[in-house]
Amino acid sequence: MQHLYEIDVRVPMRDGVALAANVWRPADGEAPTLLVRLPYGKDVMAISQSTTPDLLALVQAGYAVVVQDCRGTHRSEGEFVPHMADRADGEDTVAWITDQPWSDGTVGMYGPSYLGMVQWETAVTGAPGLKAIAPALTSIDNYEAPWYSPGGALSLSLVTVWNAMMYAADAQRSLGLGEDTLSQLQELGQAFLFPEPLNDVLPTAEVPVLAAYGKWWDDWMAHPSHDGYWDAMELTPELKNVTVPALNIGGWYDLYIGQTLRTYTTARQKAGSAQARDGQRLIIGPWDHLSTSGVYPDRSFGPLASADMLGLTGLHVKFFDRWLRGDTTALDGVAPVKIFVMGIDQWRDEQEWPLPDTRWTDFHLTSAGPANTAGGDGVLTTEAPAGAGHETYLYDPRRPVPSAGGASMPTTPGFCGPVDQRTVAGREDVLCFATPVLDEAVEVTGPVSLELFVSSSAVDTDFTAKLVDVFPDGKAINLCDGILRTRYRSGLATEEMMEPGTVYEITIDMTGTSNVFLPGHRIRVDVSSSNFPRYDRNTNTSGVIAHESEEQMIPAVNHIHHGPNHPSRLVLPVIDRKDQQ
Repeated sequence: MQHLYEIDVRVPMRDGVALAANVWRPADGEAPTLLVRLPYGKDVMAISQSTTPDLLALVQAGYAVVVQDCRGTHRSEGEFVPHMADRADGEDTVAWITDQPWSDGTVGMYGPSYLGMVQWETAVTGAPGLKAIAPALTSIDNYEAPWYSPGGALSLSLVTVWNAMMYAADAQRSLGLGEDTLSQLQELGQAFLFPEPLNDVLPTAEVPVLAAYGKWWDDWMAHPSHDGYWDAMELTPELKNVTVPALNIGGWYDLYIGQTLRTYTTARQKAGSAQARDGQRLIIGPWDHLSTSGVYPDRSFGPLASADMLGLTGLHVKFFDRWLRGDTTALDGVAPVKIFVMGIDQWRDEQEWPLPDTRWTDFHLTSAGPANTAGGDGVLTTEAPAGAGHETYLYDPRRPVPSAGGASMPTTPGFCGPVDQRTVAGREDVLCFATPVLDEAVEVTGPVSLELFVSSSAVDTDFTAKLVDVFPDGKAINLCDGILRTRYRSGLATEEMMEPGTVYEITIDMTGTSNVFLPGHRIRVDVSSSNFPRYDRNTNTSGVIAHESEEQMIPAVNHIHHGPNHPSRLVLPVIDRKDQQ
């Protein structure tokens, strides 16, 4: 089959703005169309990005493909403001595609990150021609991921590097129009290429190169709570308008993993049609936001771990064949849930998420002495401890616990993915609670949370939690984590300060994982009050954190209480399938 490639096709929007698109389409006849919308440049974007299907394979499978610059980016007209125009623009683009003579009237969408957000934003409009979406590594709540977090802390390292990148691209466009200066573009480009110094600047809202450019940076800094500003962008309440199936793709170490899992389960319950609810699919690999190799310096998940070995492009084709071409047999033999189980390093098919045979198990925090550092006496036990006690550490925001791996943007080596925690866990401001060495394998697959009873000398502080797999040789690999800013302990929309010395029960959402802790290993949870610069530092005051200086920071003496009256516990989704381990 011969195909035509058209560059910079102008797609009109309802307000007269024209968006630029590249189009791959059959030379003759009609075809179903796959749409990608992105703000990073349709001409230079790596369309074969790790979780993105191979474009040529899609074309060879008989699909037309349209790749479009979002409003106000690269070759498209208008002004770019994140998420503000993507609903209407997505809806208009789908309508334009269905009107083309080469279109058979059906449209699907795919792509990761912001490319996934615009899919959901288009789907909630009920665009008639849209039949299926395949969002990867993405979110439907832009507060909880990526810009802030489910616990209310600012995703600092991501916010700085992403805004530097987008502002640099915007400045480059403006320079071409004679509206910005070359020096401003150079400053933004330098900030994007070397973002680490931006994270150290205080107050955060006044990071010079970003605050000087203004735009949405000022808005994000002015709305640290999940208020009406963020509500206007959240799509969870609008899932009732989604009538198309979705292929949800994520990574255990992706910064969107919590939202990927939550979106799948919520859409299964609340999407606007039986077809959309039943048509939800989920794939989670041992991947981060940019890499799907499954290979990291401190942990390799084996030859089967990569998206290529999984055949992710082929799974996209099957999914779109089912919903755009009406091939009811296309997904035969493909399970609705496919997850990579770490520890045993195998892919496994499931029918539901969370798994129906989950046994929610409390692992109580206790100690035989101080639990500070991995060499301390912190214990995790499934038996409720009879004795009461508490652990104490000093959290000084001027000396935060450094980020070491996790579900974050891989901006620097060792900042993302599975990383040996031994150096970080040697700090006195990190509490470590571990099981005895395991005699039998323990599988943990599903959502993870930490229920803590805490008190502090401060009116506001943070608590962090990290689930760790401790190997026989002492290597300690992080699996999932979370943070809670205590002023948001009753909800992200309302700030409520603590009374110093008063004990409060809090819940830290640690997203989820799938890992088999093998015999000879130990299960450990690490607790502290900072994870910097992945998240901003809590200044421990009642002020607006983004506007506070280093001089305004105060140390906090924080306590973790445990025992019969304060049952602090790690809640793990244990799966008992000895025949599969």
